[in-house]
Amino acid sequence: MPYLHNLELNDELVFEYLKNIYNSVVFRDVVARHHIRSTRFLEQLIHYLADTTGSLLTANKISDYLKSQKVNMAHNLVITFIHHLVNAFLIKEVGRYDIKGKRIFETGAKYYFEDTGLRNSITGYRSADLGKLTENAVFNHLDYHGFKVLAGEVAGKEIDFIGEKNGERLYIQACMQIDSEKTADREFSPLLSLTDHYPKMVVSL
Repeated sequence: MPYLHNLELNDELVFEYLKNIYNSVVFRDVVARHHIRSTRFLEQLIHYLADTTGSLLTANKISDYLKSQKVNMAHNLVITFIHHLVNAFLIKEVGRYDIKGKRIFETGAKYYFEDTGLRNSITGYRSADLGKLTENAVFNHLDYHGFKVLAGEVAGKEIDFIGEKNGERLYIQACMQIDSEKTADREFSPLLSLTDHYPKMVVSL
């Protein structure tokens, strides 16, 4: 968001600017363009995606959660709305890849925000979200540098990112910090189970 360069680094001022950008994207590039009437449903969906950044989601899971919040949105409408948000460059969808089976899963995906400031303007900045923001930042870095990005799975374990570019591949785990043996095992063991020669790394703060 380049105009931030001209603003004083004041939370209230910055978030007002980001919220205006968010409203412009949602109401001009999504609501107006696609003639959406159920704007409350759309905003609830966006808020849920912001809260669950980097989590594995399905349309049915999202629909069930919204229903628990008294928002009835059919799973096919969830898919349509997410498609609109991707096309408006608010979020990016990352599919899942079975590394051993060498196939892309048909269901389930992760969602990341094109700009973490816009994401924070929806939920507010919370230190508890640093893990999600770290993962989102790593995804944005890979995406910016032209990698095709998928979420990996090997033997039931998750690998945050598989980045592919020019016939090469790398595997990345992203976490806020490695502060215990349990966390270290969770982050490193999926990478250690891979037997190919491609680079494998864990990125933390």
